[in-house]
Amino acid sequence: MTPTKTVHIALGSNKGNKLQYLQSAVNAIFKKVGAIRKISKVYKTPALGFEGDDFFNACIKVETELKPKKLLKELKRIEKDLGRLSKTANGYESREIDLDILFYDVEILNDDSLVIPHPEIQNRKFVLQPLLDTVRDFKHPVLDKTVEELFEVCEDDSEIEPVNIWLKNPKKQFTFSSYNFIAIEGNIGAGKTSLANKIAQDFNAKLILERFADNPFLPKFYKEPERYAFTLEMSFLADRYQQISDDLSQLDLFKDFMVSDYDVHKSLIFSKVTLPEDEFRLYRKLFYQVYKDIARPDLYVYLYQNTERLQANIKKRGRKYETEIQDEYLEKINSGYLGFLRNQTELNVKIIDISERDFIKKRKDYLWILDQINNEI
Repeated sequence: MTPTKTVHIALGSNKGNKLQYLQSAVNAIFKKVGAIRKISKVYKTPALGFEGDDFFNACIKVETELKPKKLLKELKRIEKDLGRLSKTANGYESREIDLDILFYDVEILNDDSLVIPHPEIQNRKFVLQPLLDTVRDFKHPVLDKTVEELFEVCEDDSEIEPVNIWLKNPKKQFTFSSYNFIAIEGNIGAGKTSLANKIAQDFNAKLILERFADNPFLPKFYKEPERYAFTLEMSFLADRYQQISDDLSQLDLFKDFMVSDYDVHKSLIFSKVTLPEDEFRLYRKLFYQVYKDIARPDLYVYLYQNTERLQANIKKRGRKYETEIQDEYLEKINSGYLGFLRNQTELNVKIIDISERDFIKKRKDYLWILDQINNEI
């Protein structure tokens, strides 16, 4: 997964329905830039440096995977989409929406198209006041003062008046409050770990990841499947039981729910493909003995991808021991999952076909998947 950066963005409007422009900008930033962590109060401030209506100003804290210049380009596109026109004269003028990057984590950038941190932060109380609502103790990477310290010494004496209206966080359209435990499943390379990571990060969930990389029999299995199939499946049986037992029993009071990148029933699905019939019958008997008391997920999400996409994803992540995986094996695993899910009566299952989606690179595809899950809720 691409690492995210914490960005603070200032929003301002002094034309038309100012509050609606601010809310529309927040909605667009959520869709195109990243998850919104905090939203400040809205403040009314006088126009600075020109004659014009009072501004409504706010600040948001955003997690984004975009690089600084790509972020700037996206913000300019949002401004244009919301009706902001190019300047008609030199200097400041009224505008429908104004979006400025204040901080991009602790990075410092200074070139012709973009300066970070924003060079005027310390001189503008209409920026510092809403910024205080989202990040009080953050230290300016150039001035070496916290936002609170900058506010205290700021010489701007403009009148700042809080507006008794709050902007809404678009993230709240997606809710997982109905569930305590969600399992994300899929074939090898389907993207289940990436999706579980993104949901955990964006919605304050406890993340449970399968520790498959530690299994010493996995590389051996891909080279000699018949020899190592039973050994591999038995080791997974033990490891998954130990891990899921530990993780489900350890409550985290600071998390809203749990999300995992596997469900224990995958042991049955894979073993049915890899083991001879007699060994599978024995394995299944052991499985139900071991897992009879394990809690089931409230929602089971299966990410379906076609074989071509799976192979492309496997190649992209570059695990040497996975280079031996054949199309036929992936197709058997897909059939095994779908057959298992069709006959399920005890699990709440949602199958999502993502063969034409790239939720890792395209935020709109990620939001589409969230919408599919939310529709199930």
